[in-house]
Amino acid sequence: MRKPKSRNRSAKPVSAEPSQAGAHVQLECFLEKYDNEVATFARRALAKMRKLVPGAIEMVYDNYNWLVIGFSPTERPSEAIFSLVLPPGRVTLCLLQGAGLPDPAKRLQGSGKVVRNIRLYNAGEPDAKVLDDPEVRALINVALNRARVPMPAGARPRRKLIIRSISAKQRPRRVVQEKK
Repeated sequence: MRKPKSRNRSAKPVSAEPSQAGAHVQLECFLEKYDNEVATFARRALAKMRKLVPGAIEMVYDNYNWLVIGFSPTERPSEAIFSLVLPPGRVTLCLLQGAGLPDPAKRLQGSGKVVRNIRLYNAGEPDAKVLDDPEVRALINVALNRARVPMPAGARPRRKLIIRSISAKQRPRRVVQEKK
């Protein structure tokens, strides 16, 4: 019987996950599919959300319909608290555990059993700076405090960006002008 060949132990294992720099480049490529004003607004909204939920795990889904960036305390999508959703021409903040949140100012939209959303931006309309609104910030804080799995307290882990899925076939990301 022949002895099996030994493996080359000096070879580095190939990582299935791209590096953080590579993930950021991919996210930037996803945003480039949108109109400039939508992409610019989305970048600003991302920066604000990163300050509001430091240390969150960001999970990116470049789906058939739109781009989704979820913010979670863990790498489990079911534990995500927020997501930014980019249908063509818009940016929306989803509170993924928002159905039971108190909303005296009636800022939350939707009627589902779990998720509520707030429209942050509509193409062609001026930026209303919704993420700076004290009522919206209060909703975000209540959502963080009521989350099933809380964000890590104290010394927060470094933020991590994970590209979870990329759909091979996608609808256009830019607003399509109707032909007359």
